[in-house]
Amino acid sequence: MKFGKEFAAQMVPEWQGAYMDYDYLKTLLKDIQSFNQRTKQQQSVPHGLKRSLSMYRAFSGLLVHRHGQHSIDPTSPDVEEHPIFVNSVNRNGSEKYETTFLMQGDEGGEYELVYFRRLDDEFNKVDKFYKSKVAEVMQEAETLNKQMDAFIAFRIKVENPQGWPWQDRSHDMTRLASAVAASTAMLAASIPAGARASSMANKLKEHRPAPLHILDRVKMNNTLATPGSTIKVFLNAPKQSDLKFNRENLTRVENKLKRAFVEFYRKLLLLKSYSFLNTLAFSKIMKKYDKISSRDASKSYMNMVDGSYLGSSEEATKLMERVEATFIKHFANSNRSKGMNILRPKARKQRHTTTFYTGFFAGCGFALIVALILIIRARHILGHDGTDQYMETMFPLYSLFGFIVLHTVLYAINVYFWRRYRVNYAFIFGFKQGTELGYREVLLVSFGLAVMALASVLSNLDMEMDPKTMDYKAFTEIVPLILVVVVIVILFLPFNILYRSSRFFFLNCLFHSILAPLYKVRLPDFFLADQLTSQIQAFRSLEFYICYYGWGDFRHRKNSCNSNDVFNTFSYIVAVIPFWSRMLQCLRRFFEEKDTLQGYNAGKYFITIVALCLRTAYSLNRGLSWEILALIFSVAAAVVCTYWDLVYDWGLLQRHSRNRWLRDKLLIQRKSVYFGAMVLNVLLRFAWLQTVFNFKLFDLHRQNMITIVASLEIIRRGMWNFFRLENEHLNNAENYRAFKSVPLPFNYEEDEDE
Repeated sequence: MKFGKEFAAQMVPEWQGAYMDYDYLKTLLKDIQSFNQRTKQQQSVPHGLKRSLSMYRAFSGLLVHRHGQHSIDPTSPDVEEHPIFVNSVNRNGSEKYETTFLMQGDEGGEYELVYFRRLDDEFNKVDKFYKSKVAEVMQEAETLNKQMDAFIAFRIKVENPQGWPWQDRSHDMTRLASAVAASTAMLAASIPAGARASSMANKLKEHRPAPLHILDRVKMNNTLATPGSTIKVFLNAPKQSDLKFNRENLTRVENKLKRAFVEFYRKLLLLKSYSFLNTLAFSKIMKKYDKISSRDASKSYMNMVDGSYLGSSEEATKLMERVEATFIKHFANSNRSKGMNILRPKARKQRHTTTFYTGFFAGCGFALIVALILIIRARHILGHDGTDQYMETMFPLYSLFGFIVLHTVLYAINVYFWRRYRVNYAFIFGFKQGTELGYREVLLVSFGLAVMALASVLSNLDMEMDPKTMDYKAFTEIVPLILVVVVIVILFLPFNILYRSSRFFFLNCLFHSILAPLYKVRLPDFFLADQLTSQIQAFRSLEFYICYYGWGDFRHRKNSCNSNDVFNTFSYIVAVIPFWSRMLQCLRRFFEEKDTLQGYNAGKYFITIVALCLRTAYSLNRGLSWEILALIFSVAAAVVCTYWDLVYDWGLLQRHSRNRWLRDKLLIQRKSVYFGAMVLNVLLRFAWLQTVFNFKLFDLHRQNMITIVASLEIIRRGMWNFFRLENEHLNNAENYRAFKSVPLPFNYEEDEDE
């Protein structure tokens, strides 16, 4: 693999704009190469055409670095061997590096001059970004220091309420940022030995554990969002933040600090990788320059890179060592292997068995579909008298699995394209590192469920009663119910099999969505609620399961659900639940975040609820007045939702964008994809027109039309998912937000005052 592709593959997606633009610099080198090929110059120009270096020596005062270590002395005897001078200048209070190209007089030198100017811009960008991120982690290390002080004092208080003398526990206090500062101070040659000794003495004093009275100015952070805490906030009940020294709180504090340390260590790993990759990229691009221009400039430039903050800073590396030591000692019982496994969880490996079984179930599903078509045609089943009865009873039961399989297959396609276009979906959704499912795993689940559903369809496909018994086989009639129970049992299975982490993550988000607005709204919660709004027909199928097997005569494949007032009433409620949940989530964000946009979003869902209820009323009652009301509100809801999809969820329709009517940044190079998606989204948004005007296509049964319209909405949602997450990813990248914030267990009074 070429370095450019490897470099792009190893970038932190949200920091992509902060990396060296390797491809752009390569294009500049290609311009130099093209010029050299056109002029057919030799490796070196004639000696007589070389410009005297006295012109550059006249400005030597501007070229020498103030510390004298990042540039070449222009008065040195070997200066003619170097085509460039690299020096640092202080502009607007910030240090920048500039390269002076000494061969401008050579033919084609203007191309090389442009190259070095852009190269300096890229390096200064990288160096500045790295400095800012290191400063952030050093500040965060100080915060973790204070948290560790309180944690160790809290642990001592719990394990020994009488307290222990600090002399016996001095080895327990591990400092982070202070230790790094001490170690880096020792590296600075400009600091006198006496000052270094005094500095180290001060740092050693800081290694002493904080006395237990530190707990007097510490409170517990109650970040656990529960319905009870939400109700207390709504009622303005006083917060119970006093420290309670018990094992339960100690475990809770320890778990929070564990998560904080793991996330902090991940930041350090990414910073170290950022420094290494960019340094390597500058080395590679300078070697390419030397090869194309036949000069020897890489050594001079890389001396500057190695001496810069990017190349010489060891704060991140030393901080990693201190974090490892602290974590292993306090959170892994001094077991290094255990501690490092937690700090550096292994990435999920692609197993051949997953690929094999995915293909196996895909083949089985295809074979069952072919068998189903052949049996229907061979037996002329669609022409039997029992066709209508089958379509009104069994078909809604099995269509449930069709909706689920279609949605999961589309999610697998989304995952594939998210990975292809480097959308960090695992970070955006908040999956635990290494537990996110790839598209193969999702397809395995989808095809496995599809095979079970198709096999059960074949088991009771007959549409007429047995002529001898005048009855259906009771066992085959309950096959759909058995399949639903099996799926639910697998979903709630507590054992560490069948992707338990992902199953529980899904259930947790589902629980939060159902109990909205009692839980704080996170992105995966409202993203799942949006998915549920596209599964209205699946919810109605579940309602039909309850009616059919609870109050219907399933042994004779008969039911009176559609004529039951209770069933029809719940048809309204079931259809409204996902939109109602989503509206409550928007209202909570509106009151909590003071975001007016969320208030408008809640209004959008309210209009949709009204339109959905009117369409349901029209389908049950029929009548001109119901039809007119359903049409007016449905059109209004569709227009508002379409505008919201395109402008706010996808970030498109920006008139003054660099890509007209799109965004400034696009992950897909072909703009036609975005315009096609916008048009398709509009068309699929109005698929509900069939429920109002009752279109007849190919003389299909009513249940078939309902299923087709519901499937079109699921397909629209699958398309919406990609562009919605792409927009979220680009917003994160714009702010370089590559880490999730982890709540800390303690809050200091001085921090509260600030």
